[in-house]
Order: sequence, then structure tokens, then C-alpha cells
Amino acid sequence: MVDTFGSSGPLHLAGPGASRRPVVPDSSDGPDGSDPVGWLRSLGAQQLRRLLDARPDAAVAPDPRSLGELAERLQRIGSVVDALNKLPLPCLQLAQALAALPQPTHRTTLETLLGTDAQGISAALDTLTAQALVWPDLAGRLHMAPALRGAWESPLGLGQGVAELLAAVTSAELGRTAAKLGLRPGTRRQDRLDAIVAHHQDPHTMLGLLASAPPSAREALTRLLDPEEYHEIGRSGTGERWLLERALLVVDQSGYGLAHVPAEVRLAQHGPDWHAPFDPQPPTPALVAVTEDEIEREAAAASTSFAGQATVLLARCAERPVVALKSGGVGARELARLGKENGCEEAVVRLVLECAYAAGLVEYEGTDLAVTDAYDVWASWEPAERLVLLLRAWWLLGLTPTGSRDEDGKAVPAVRRAAHCTGCATARQGVLSAAASLPPGHGARAVADLGSSVSWFRPLADELPDDATPFASVAREAELLGTVARGALTPLGAALLGQDQAALRDHARRLLPDATDRARIGADLTAVVTGTPTAGLAALLDSLADRETRSAASVWRFSPASLRRALDAGHTPDRIEADLREVTDAALPQALSYLITDAARRHGRIRLAPAACALVSEDPALLVEVAAHRGLTRLGLRSVAPTVLLCRAEPDAALAALRAAGFSPVATADDGSVRVERPGRRRVSQPAVAATATVPAARRSVPEAGRSADLAARLLAAPDHAPQPCPGAGVPYGSDTEEILDGTTDALPLADVRQLAYAIDEGEPITIEYIAASGSRTVRTVSELDFDPPYLYGYCHLRQDNRVFALSRIQAVLPA
Repeated sequence: MVDTFGSSGPLHLAGPGASRRPVVPDSSDGPDGSDPVGWLRSLGAQQLRRLLDARPDAAVAPDPRSLGELAERLQRIGSVVDALNKLPLPCLQLAQALAALPQPTHRTTLETLLGTDAQGISAALDTLTAQALVWPDLAGRLHMAPALRGAWESPLGLGQGVAELLAAVTSAELGRTAAKLGLRPGTRRQDRLDAIVAHHQDPHTMLGLLASAPPSAREALTRLLDPEEYHEIGRSGTGERWLLERALLVVDQSGYGLAHVPAEVRLAQHGPDWHAPFDPQPPTPALVAVTEDEIEREAAAASTSFAGQATVLLARCAERPVVALKSGGVGARELARLGKENGCEEAVVRLVLECAYAAGLVEYEGTDLAVTDAYDVWASWEPAERLVLLLRAWWLLGLTPTGSRDEDGKAVPAVRRAAHCTGCATARQGVLSAAASLPPGHGARAVADLGSSVSWFRPLADELPDDATPFASVAREAELLGTVARGALTPLGAALLGQDQAALRDHARRLLPDATDRARIGADLTAVVTGTPTAGLAALLDSLADRETRSAASVWRFSPASLRRALDAGHTPDRIEADLREVTDAALPQALSYLITDAARRHGRIRLAPAACALVSEDPALLVEVAAHRGLTRLGLRSVAPTVLLCRAEPDAALAALRAAGFSPVATADDGSVRVERPGRRRVSQPAVAATATVPAARRSVPEAGRSADLAARLLAAPDHAPQPCPGAGVPYGSDTEEILDGTTDALPLADVRQLAYAIDEGEPITIEYIAASGSRTVRTVSELDFDPPYLYGYCHLRQDNRVFALSRIQAVLPA
């Protein structure tokens, strides 16, 4: 994560249930808008629909029953962290500044702290409001979600405010402090505390007080302002005593004697000209002029090339599974082999394999990475549809596929089933957002230049340790996929960034030509296919010829060996010629017809009978030639009749040796019929757990048209808070599962219970925060759920195995 918030105050993002404090104020807070439920109701149907679209994790099934439940979901720590990952730098800077101020805060106070005016913070504040992270009340004061306020341990490096530090101080001591400050509050403790807080929050009063401090106090304060150290002090020092008497220094009441300088004092020490970091405008890379036609032309070339390379690479995986390392993942040597065989760089191999694995097209079977049944369906699609699936998988990946080195410089295997990295997915959003921000008709001078802007658009993005320039790997991936071209955002990238599935498919169909089912067969015994061949055409030519070139145009070459292979698979000469005539617009070359006829004439003149084994032929001269062949001496051939040779080798080994020597034998079955040899199709059954984490799940996560509008209307029509289930009082639970869980999960609020019950009943994955028996706290995605109180059973994606969870130890529930 890049620390771009200033010299202090980095984000402190805890787990989804790190705080058990209630996040939704009670409705007794009043109708002044401080209650988020009341603010949600004031939005109206259209704005509430936009909020549901912006925070889809809060509207996942089961639908929230009331605005109160929606507010609770919106203010969960996990949901807030998810929203923060999508925010640009000025939004996080504004949120940190707001967290450093007392709550609620007037907008003018925030403007003063940031050193700007209302117009300067409008865009960032509107974004935070649209995400329900900050909301105004009727008096214009700004409130923020408690989870967002707790994201920084020390906002702006100022530490705790005086109100928090004096929370445990007695009324008598507060009275003595007020007297030293020249205040005359009432006798109530709260009145005295309020008077001290108001005094410290007045910057002019604080400046005057600090100016009047004796030299020893100023010296002590300067020493104590060091934020990197904890200070233990006694009360004997003159300077420290002067500061303590006026609450300019507060000693920890826990008894450890640690001294804290209130945030108000630190702020005053900065001086009236100091302002919190705020960068409302993104950095602009070096630009070059570029036209839309140039962008689309290059995007079409890149996306067509990637779709073709993915097709070829996965077809090779279908022929022969990829060998993985014993420790897991595909190693550098295997990646280099795949790249060399398929004519593409290692980055492309990594990108294809990772996207295919995420999309469920390949899966591990033991130590091998093999294609699944889903691959056959994918291979039958048009190139545009194939590309769309891989683009969606790339967009949702929890890692950067082309990363090849770790922090220690060691090689990182591909498809290693690494833990999900939200910062990697955020980096992709940052690159496309940076490209989208460029002025029309311009692109970055180099695609790598976009990386320098990612830290502004997505400050929480993760950068790879082996990147020579910021986010160079992610920018390169975007270029390979055709989402960025000539340093500008392409239509494909815009559709991905906007999560517009229909537009993504439309642009892909427009940029990528349809697969062709026609081939041009030449007299040089080659078949040339311009563009991407259909799955049927590719399968036909692969069965009859050897592919020589895989690029914008694919070339196959017919040979005696390739035709012998086709005849071995059960093809007949007439069927071969008929199939080829169907895929070409011209007559078959005479040379190819002669080759097919000759291969058919030679095919089967030698027959192998299982025995261990025997070679049988009606041509005695041919068997004499075979017996005398020096390359076949290891077969131990001997003649028992003019038309029969016995062989010590097994039939399959003898077949291979004879074919390698240039002969065209066939094997026979036990009944004497010719054995048909078809290449086996090895497919891995896609596990049920994979289907929940891949692109099919991503498709389901896209909100249905009109769903947000319908949900917004139902929430506005419902009471602010749904009644608590009480079967005895006529308020039933939503399901039996929900009722059972509510009685066995003491740590979970009803909203979490409802989500867990829904996941169990509907077979959906869910993410839980779990405290193990050792006390360690983990966040796990679990699928294939079943429960038998007091235990929950499921497949844990963190441990890659089935696990049993105690329901009482589940601390929070989130959408998967």
C-alpha cells in the first residue's frame, strides 16, 4: 500500500468485526439528521437507488428488511473497507481530516483544516456522501460512520482529543483545570468537561495560552510532541506541572504514567498557516495526441491477439496437462516451455492461466493443471465471448497475474492459489481510472506512465515488488488485454470500469471478428485460416494435419504421418476428402488427394494381433523388410510364416516403433477388427467450490435491472426498524434456520444471522470472521455449508479443505 496521506496517519484497517460497538445510533438521537436511518429516509427513492448501486455489498440477498438494517450493513467495518478501496486520494484525505475533528463537525471547520473553500471539497465530500460514509444533519454538521472514524489510529498524527483524554478524570480535577484556564463552568462534571473542550477547540484561545506559557513549559511541550515515542513523566517538573494543570498534557489514568498531548494542542502548535494534506487534482502524465480510430485499431489488434493466444494455449493444455510443482503452482521452467511452444511471452502465459483458472476453465488434478468440462463450452464460443469471460475473470482476480518475483526476489509460480489480495484488484481499477481521466483526444506518452497516477486514483492499491516503475505490471496487463491502448482508455476498458456487461459484450463483438469456418487449402499441402478458426474447423484440421503457425493466421500442414493419425482415429479417405471440401471454397489440390489416397493404401497393410504380439500382413515382402530393419531389432521380431512375425514387445510399443520407422501399421482387437484410436479428452470436473469463486459468480453479482429501484421503494415504504422476531408475539423468523442460528450465535446481530441462514438454505458461499480455539482471528470464505448446532460445516477457501466451525465463535458475517 502506498502511503500518500501525509507524513502521519496511515490507514489502520481492521477486520470486519474488530469493533463490537453498535454502529447504528438509536432512533432516540432525534430527527435532526444525525441518525443515519433518518438521513437515508431523507434521500428519496432515486438517491437511495444510487447508493444501493454504489454499495452493492449492503444490498446482497437476503434483502435488508428496513432502513435500519441497511444502515447497519453500510457501517460494518468490512463494508466500509470495501468502499475505501474504491476511493481516490482526496476522499481519503478529507475523511482522515474529518476523523481528526470532533464529531459532529461543521463543514467550515473542515474547510479551514484543509485550507480550501466549499468548492474545493465539494467533489470529495459528495463522493463520501454518495457512499454513505459521511452524511450531513439538518444543521449542516457532518457525521461519519464509526468504522470509518476508526480506520486511523491517529488521524493526521494528532492523537486523541481532549474530550477522550479527560473522559475518566474526576469532576473535582476538572474543576481545578477549569479554574487554571480562567473558566467558570457549573458544578456538574459534564459542564466542566464541555467548557474545557470548548476552550481547547478555539484556535485563537489556544494560541494565546501557548504564547503565555513559561519557557520551561514550552521546552517540555516541544519534547513531548514527538509522535514516535511514549513519554513517562512525573509531576515534579515545573514545565510539565504547568501543562498538566491546564490539560495541555494529560497523563494516562490507567496508572502507567504515559503522557498524551491532546490533538487540539498539537493542532495549535502547527500554527494558523498549517493545513492537512489535500490534493484535489490528479497528477497528469506526459500526453500525446491520439485519435479514437487509433485507439480502437490498436485495441482490436491487442484483444484479438490475446484471445487467439488464450485459445491456442488452452488447446495445448487440453492436449497435454500442465505439470505443476510439488509445492504448488506452475514453475518458471514449465511457463517457459509453454511460451516457447505457443510463441508468446511468459507474461501472456501467466495471464492466460490465471484468468482461465479463475474462470473455471482449468483446474488441478493431483499435481497437473488440466482443462475442465467448462473449457469445451468456452472453446465453442465466438472469440468475442471467449474474451469477455477472460476479461471479467481478470477484473475480479485477487492478485496480479504477471507478477513473477516476491519481495525477496524469488521466482513466484503461476496459479499458486494465493490468498485474495484486494489491493491488487484495486490497482487495476486505478490504472483504468487514470486512463479515463485523461483529456479527450490524448493518451499517456507510455502506458507505464499511467502507473504514477494510480496512487491518486486508488491510494490503497498494492504495487508489485518487481515493478521497475509504479504499477508497471498492471499497466502492461491492461495493454495486453486491449483495455488500454496508445495510453488511453479503450471501449473495452470503459465498459469494465463502468461494470456494464452489455457494453462489454457489444464492444468485444465489434472489435473482434467472428471465428471463421473457412480454410484455404494450397497445393503445397497446407491449410491456411485467416483469423480465428471455429472450434469445429480447428478440431478438424488438428485431426488431419499438424499446426505450424498460431497467430493472426493459422497454418496446418498435411503429411503422411498426420493422415495416418486420422486414419488411426477411424476416418476413411472418402470422409476426409468430404470434410475438407465442406470447409474450403475451392477444389481440393490434386497433390492432397494423391497424398490421402497413398496414405489410405499404405494404412493397415501391417496388422498387429495381441499376443505379445504378432505382426500380420498379406504382403510377405513387406514383412521381410520389417524383420530386416535395424531400427526394429529391439522388438525381437521373428518369422513364423510368410505373412506372420512374432514380436516380444507389447502392441502399443510395437505400434510406436513401427510408426517411428516410417511404416503405417494398425492394431486389431481381440475379435480381429481394426482398433480405432481416438485421442483421449482429459477433463477435470470443476469442483463445486470453484464455481462460487469464479466468473459465473461474478456474473451473478451484477445487480438485476430494476432490482435496486425496487429495493429502494420497498425500504422507503417499510418502517425504519423491522420488529425483532418473537414467535410467541406473532412475529416469526424468516426461516427455521434463522431461528435456530439466532439461538446459538450470541455474538451475531440479527442482520448477520439472516445472511448466514440465507447462505445455508440457498447453498451460497459466505465470508465469516472466526476466532479459533487458540484465540487467533481469521476471515474466511466458506462454501458448501451445512450445520448441526452447535457446529457449522463447510469448505474453507483459506485452508483449501473441509472444516468445522463452532457457531459461537463466529464474530461477523459478510457477503463472499
